[in-house]
This record gives sequence, C-alpha cells and structure tokens, in this order.
Amino acid sequence: MASSEEDGTNGGAPDAGEEREAAGKRRRLSLLATVWLTFYNIAMTAGWLVLAIAMVRFYMEKGTHKGLYKSIQKTLKFFQTFALLEVVHCLIGIVPTSVLVAGVQVSSRIFMVWLITHSIKPIQNEESVVLFLVAWTVTEITRYSFYTFNLLNHLPYFIKWARYNFFIILYPVGVAGELLTIYAALPYVKKSGMFSIRLPNKYNVSFDYYYFLLITMASYIPSSSEWQHTMSRARPCFSVRHVTVAGSSTGFPSSL
Repeated sequence: MASSEEDGTNGGAPDAGEEREAAGKRRRLSLLATVWLTFYNIAMTAGWLVLAIAMVRFYMEKGTHKGLYKSIQKTLKFFQTFALLEVVHCLIGIVPTSVLVAGVQVSSRIFMVWLITHSIKPIQNEESVVLFLVAWTVTEITRYSFYTFNLLNHLPYFIKWARYNFFIILYPVGVAGELLTIYAALPYVKKSGMFSIRLPNKYNVSFDYYYFLLITMASYIPSSSEWQHTMSRARPCFSVRHVTVAGSSTGFPSSL
C-alpha cells in the first residue's frame, strides 16, 4: 500500500510550504494593519491638536466662550465622525475590541455632536459645551498619542502617566458637560417637538425625543459608574500590557 507521502496527500495536513506561505501572509497583514493604525492615530492626534489650538486662540482673541463652538464645529464634526473608522477596525479584526463596545462609545460622541449641539443651536453658547469640549480634546490628544507612541514602540513616560491619570479629572468633567448640555436642550426639544413622531400616522408608531433625552440622561448613572470602576481597577497596574499592537486599550473605553 502506498504511503500518504507517496500519494502526495500527507494525511490531509498542510505541508511546510503552505504553512510558511500562510505565516508570511499573516505577517504582511499585521504589518499593513500596524502601518494603517499608526497613520490613523497620528492623523487623529494632529486633528485634536488643531482643535485645541483653535479653542485657545479663540478664547485669547475674544475673551469669551460665546461663539467658540461655531468657530470650531467643522473640525470637531470631521474628526469625531472620522472616529467611526474605529468600529470598522473592530469589524475587520485589526483591533481586538468588541464591535458593540466600540459602537456604543463612538456613537455616544456622534450623538452629542450631531443630534444635540449641531441640531439645537440655542445651546451652542452654553458653558457646559465648553466643559465637554475641553475634556474631549485633552482626552483624545492623550489617547491617540498614547496609541501612536505605543505602535512605534517608543512610549514616553509622561504620555503613559497622562493616559492612566488624566481620566480622574477629565471623565467627571466630560460627563458633567454632556449632561448639562442635554439638560439645557430639554426645553427647546419639548417646545419644538423636534425629531418626535406623533400619532396618528400611517405607521402607527410614536417617538418622543424629549423623553428619549431623559432616558439617555438616566443611563449615564450606571454606565458612568461602570466605566469609572473599570478605569480605576486598571490604573494601579500602570502598564502598557493593556495596550494591544492594534492601538486599542482593553482596559479603558475609547471615549477616554
């Protein structure tokens, strides 16, 4: 009887050449993913730095926060919407983070940008808008620079320290700013009925954006407590082992 080597089947197992080819393909894909994620994180760091400089320059020139959002809204909308790519990164597997988790984190920011501050112009000059803008900007500069330096295998101590400590102040400031901004929007939403669907209609469906915002505000309580607990638990480790080569931290939500 002919052996499996003789008939070329090798018992159905892949030969050494196929294994080497597969390993080479994986390495090439890994390299491409790393190059892309490095570019992405550099671009996002630069974008949020531009936003920070624009905010500081506006305040120094005007001496007030009124009009600030209008002056930086295009940059904010572009880079915050661009962050939807982080969900794509999870979908295609180059970042080992849950698609659901990434989706919730990114969509919450998109919600604040497009469905609150963009759509409800009377609240754009609220001080609470400045609160979350400052918190987001410092957070994102720190986060994306952290990922960039980590991908380049050269992580400065200060960037690592900032990543694991700034959240103590930035997280409650950001949450407070978002909640106060939504609260300021409530009277306008109730009066205008914006984004609401009233009965009767041919679909026999109703939706009240005002009550949706109230539920959204209430949801901050359990979610904020959970994120704070997760970050506090990860902080004592103070190690880059939480960071993957794909540029996503498993210890922290992407919003921070």
